[in-house]
Amino acid sequence: MKQITFASRNHQLTNTSTWTPDSNWLAYDVRPSGASFTGETIERVNVNTGEVDVIYRAANGAHVGVVTVHPTDEQYVFIHGPENPDADWQYDFHHRQGVIVQQGLASNLDAMDITAPYTPGALRGGSHVHVFSPNGQFVSFTYNDHVLHEYSPTLDLRNVGVAAPFGPVSPAGAHPRNYGGSRWCVLVSRTTPTPAPGSDDINRAYEEGWVGNDRLAFIGDTLSARGEKVPELFIVDLPKDELSWKRAGEAPLQGTTNTMPAPPAGVIQRRLTFTHQNRYPGLASQPRHWVRSNPQGDTLAFLMRDDTGLVQLWCISPQGGNLRQVTNTSGIQSAFNWHPSGKWLGFVLENRIALCEAQTGEITFLTADHGNPPSADAVVFSPDGALIAWMADVDGYRQLWVTQTQR
Repeated sequence: MKQITFASRNHQLTNTSTWTPDSNWLAYDVRPSGASFTGETIERVNVNTGEVDVIYRAANGAHVGVVTVHPTDEQYVFIHGPENPDADWQYDFHHRQGVIVQQGLASNLDAMDITAPYTPGALRGGSHVHVFSPNGQFVSFTYNDHVLHEYSPTLDLRNVGVAAPFGPVSPAGAHPRNYGGSRWCVLVSRTTPTPAPGSDDINRAYEEGWVGNDRLAFIGDTLSARGEKVPELFIVDLPKDELSWKRAGEAPLQGTTNTMPAPPAGVIQRRLTFTHQNRYPGLASQPRHWVRSNPQGDTLAFLMRDDTGLVQLWCISPQGGNLRQVTNTSGIQSAFNWHPSGKWLGFVLENRIALCEAQTGEITFLTADHGNPPSADAVVFSPDGALIAWMADVDGYRQLWVTQTQR
């Protein structure tokens, strides 16, 4: 294994899509910790030479972080906090946006319009953890709503959205915090503040992952018959053309003063897992992880506890059906990702970087004992599959590491 950053500061990898397409550079941000959004630059480091480039530097009191990379082009997308923050408008779940940098030029991903009547294709709040689709045409994100946060915070539910390449979008309202965006943005999940116990209703949608280019899987919080939170796996099929992305469904795409923006017509939300009766119901909340499809788009992977309470890797078809327990380990300790071949998955196990064979569950350790265990936040393969990257602390600072996969 090889340490590739050396500095008295932190280097934060996002949970996926952190490599440039040529497998030579890792993109990261410099937040002091994953929970502290005070970094001012988006950077990249060459894993062969150690050379560092600054991709973007925030200005006017703004902060940036959580960068991911386009699958084929030199494009970077990340969270951007408010410029000129003040007592009424500071960084928060509902006060942030996506920004794309391409060939050194930055542009807003999503538009903002918090002035009724709201603008279709614009958001009314904050987008977060932006990830390109496999073909690079779309960007997924999670979302919180400023308008509903002001109206009634209990209605500001976490949702999943998509930025589609059918912009630009210019807000009709004149609020000083409004801004335009390069993409047409909509929510694709459906939530309710009052899920019926034992139903498929959810009050939170999060940790999404692309399934091919036209579906998104995500975790949704259901309620058991006894009223207990149970995270289950859901999937939505996305529109196929520009007209469908812009056609409203049962409620306005842009939302109202007291309702969340709604998915386009024809977006169907399906539940894939039914674990309410398990000894340990629901997908695992710890370690935090994101639903991941293999590159072929026919298998979804996620973490869930087995009957002994240990966190294991499980798989299911995007069509639903039986769950398949892949691992039988002492407990997976991190988020995970698929190898580009779709044959293996990588994660932290026994405080080491491990590969798991997707069909058999066979484990191969890629690293020996670490002075400090790898971070649970990100274990990410290079696009060519030859390297895997993660974070580990050195002298109290989070640094980036890589090792060869021999795959």
